[in-house]
Amino acid sequence: MINLKRITFMAAGLMMAVLQLSAQDNGGVTRRSASDRRGQQQQQDGSQVTQRMQQFYETDGGSISDADRAWMRVIYRQLDLEKDKNAPLYFPEEPVDGQLNLFRVIMQLLADNKVSAYEYLDGREIFSDQYRINVRDMLDRFHVYYQPAKGSTDKNPKFTIEEADVPANEVLSYYLIERWEYDTRTNRVRPYVEAICPVLHRSGDFGGEALKYPMFWVKFSDLRPWLSQQMIFLSDDNNLPTCSIDDFFNLTMYDGEIYKTRNLKNKSMAQLYPDADDRKRAADSIQAQIDNFGEKLWVPDREKVIAMREAREAAARGEAPAVENQGEDADGQAVAPAEPKRENARSAKRSSKRTAKAKKPKEPKKQNNSSSAARSVRRRK
Repeated sequence: MINLKRITFMAAGLMMAVLQLSAQDNGGVTRRSASDRRGQQQQQDGSQVTQRMQQFYETDGGSISDADRAWMRVIYRQLDLEKDKNAPLYFPEEPVDGQLNLFRVIMQLLADNKVSAYEYLDGREIFSDQYRINVRDMLDRFHVYYQPAKGSTDKNPKFTIEEADVPANEVLSYYLIERWEYDTRTNRVRPYVEAICPVLHRSGDFGGEALKYPMFWVKFSDLRPWLSQQMIFLSDDNNLPTCSIDDFFNLTMYDGEIYKTRNLKNKSMAQLYPDADDRKRAADSIQAQIDNFGEKLWVPDREKVIAMREAREAAARGEAPAVENQGEDADGQAVAPAEPKRENARSAKRSSKRTAKAKKPKEPKKQNNSSSAARSVRRRK
């Protein structure tokens, strides 16, 4: 009896082994948990960005057809990271709990050969294979130490850069190409970031004022899948990272100074307006044009119509408040002055009513010629 039990157990074990071998030979499926699948995916590509995410951002809102695009304005901005609004792009200087600043994310993607960078050409930007930079040459040019990574080949070069060798503390500004488009499908004017360029600020061997060295251009659409995964915090009052770098740019939460617009002469603002005050007024005029273009697409509400009518009436009476001189835009066209405030229009209307009331003559009182006193009707029910 005992021998029969042992034989039965041995036969069952052999049967299980045969079934496992046959399943492996026939391409059997092994069930794994979600955490195991995520861990294997991170080991394969080193990130949480999948091919499907990359295709989604490539076909996102910025790539509308020319048939749906009725108006477009290309703006070049300079983002100073010393400003409070742009500080989230600079901090943290060193990686803290997996958080990286914008420049470290870009350098890591370039070292892993996941995105392409293009030459910085003074006065023009061409994002083609002809002007694609060699990452090795770029690292040598800016004296960034590196080592060939494991699995690097001539066709797929990869590099390993130590955290201390990344010049993140020297990148104190960025150049940004911003494209404002009017989409006829939604009847909205929206900005899209087309490309971004890190700018190194380095002093000479003997000190002095730091010089600016634009490094390269990177298309923002190539960076978006990874920037959407990198969270940052926006203020000192809340140290919890609740916003991604992608949302930071898409919601235009940055503060950038206009240093160029796309024009027929291909000149910068400094070339068109040598005087600093004239350049500042021209930049403000360009920004006002963009803002007013979007506001003029919609019919104003009732309160705004009433305020505009009161302002016109006050201006016709000569009681409008003083308005600054008209400015000029980049094309030399005059810009209409700002509308007077609603408070001033209402105060002007109240003052005109008081003046009219004061000038109105008083009617004389009627005298009662009857001898008998008139009966009071004040308390009559």
